[in-house]
Amino acid sequence: MISLTQNLTHPLSLLAQVEYSYSSSSQGQAPGPVFWICWLAFTILMIAAWWKIFSKAGQPGWAAIIPIYNWIVWCKIVGRPWWWILLLLIPFVNLIILIILMIDLAKSFGKGVGFGIGLILLAVIFFPILGFGSAQYQGPSASPGVAVSRPPQPA
Repeated sequence: MISLTQNLTHPLSLLAQVEYSYSSSSQGQAPGPVFWICWLAFTILMIAAWWKIFSKAGQPGWAAIIPIYNWIVWCKIVGRPWWWILLLLIPFVNLIILIILMIDLAKSFGKGVGFGIGLILLAVIFFPILGFGSAQYQGPSASPGVAVSRPPQPA
């Protein structure tokens, strides 16, 4: 009887006895094949979209797959200085910089701020639209003084 009253006086000891896991069989297992197929399709789609965006802007498409260098090319396309990639390495500041770069990218292709917000929130839809759609590179939107080679215009 004493042990029962001690357990009632310490309600936390009762909570400690409950197991809250939903399924012990799924813990520690690798993702299944459906996950990997979806991840691979998403990755290929985004690389192809970035490759096409870089090509439209007169930059080498292969730059889209080189880490850090793709940020430099992206800054060049939108007209921001190269040292903005250092800001991308600072936590919380990088979120603001990414928003600015996305909106600048949309403006560089003649799109509005709404399209830039779409690039932020629904990248899987808006990047392929920008890359494979009819949008033409208009030049850097941030600072027109930055020299960026434009793609040749069809005659």
